[in-house]
Amino acid sequence: MKLRLGNWIGLSAIVVLADQWTKHLVRGALRNGEVIRVTDFFDLVLAFNPGAAFSFLADQGGWQRWFFVALAAGICGWLLRLLARHQHELLQPLAFSLIIGGAIGNVIDRFVFGAVVDFLYFHIGRYGWPAFNVADSAISVGVVLMIIAQLREHRHSAAQEKLS
Repeated sequence: MKLRLGNWIGLSAIVVLADQWTKHLVRGALRNGEVIRVTDFFDLVLAFNPGAAFSFLADQGGWQRWFFVALAAGICGWLLRLLARHQHELLQPLAFSLIIGGAIGNVIDRFVFGAVVDFLYFHIGRYGWPAFNVADSAISVGVVLMIIAQLREHRHSAAQEKLS
């Protein structure tokens, strides 16, 4: 099944909508720092992260907000160009679409709140993974798919060279 550019951009829009909707629900249900235990290893929390992954640069004076917005805009621009070039494939444009949607979802938070809204917290006892959100999940899955696509392409190229 070959999809066109508009379908891939539509997927990015679905990621943005799902991300913003879930964040809206959590902001309506919880106060900042509040925790709802769901299972022994998973909690819903409301946290605002002004930094990047693992709260990288979160303790800076606010300049990081615009740095991450600019970085996301640049990466989205680059990925949109790649998306247009590879739109008739499957794995790479899927990866690009997920990353673009996730990046836009988090950029919206930075504009509106000055920080990214995180709410999914997995842990074992007192040891836990930093809280994250739907956008972060889409970005992570997209990056993994991008790596898989590149490894497949490299393997395919190596096989073609052997045949030549």
